[in-house]
Amino acid sequence: MAKLTKEEVKHVAHLARLAITEEEAEKFAEQLGKITDFAEQLNELDTTNVEPTSHVLPLVNVLREDVAGQGLAREKMMLNVKEQEAGQVKVPSILD
Repeated sequence: MAKLTKEEVKHVAHLARLAITEEEAEKFAEQLGKITDFAEQLNELDTTNVEPTSHVLPLVNVLREDVAGQGLAREKMMLNVKEQEAGQVKVPSILD
């Protein structure tokens, strides 16, 4: 893969709405070049007998079954409410 140029880095930074200096563009071009060189090494691996996966670990659904249960008693919940009126939480009006 061809090395990333300073101009390409500045172009991508512009697209991402990032302001970078000339020195930063040079530094990032070098760093990104090292990253892409390392990623290119992966193409040299023999993956003939490797099954394609989306994750290295088997994932299972860990959610519990959705079952309705008993909630808090209104009286107990209202102990934490600053203001209440007729068994309801009273909040400041946000509309005039």
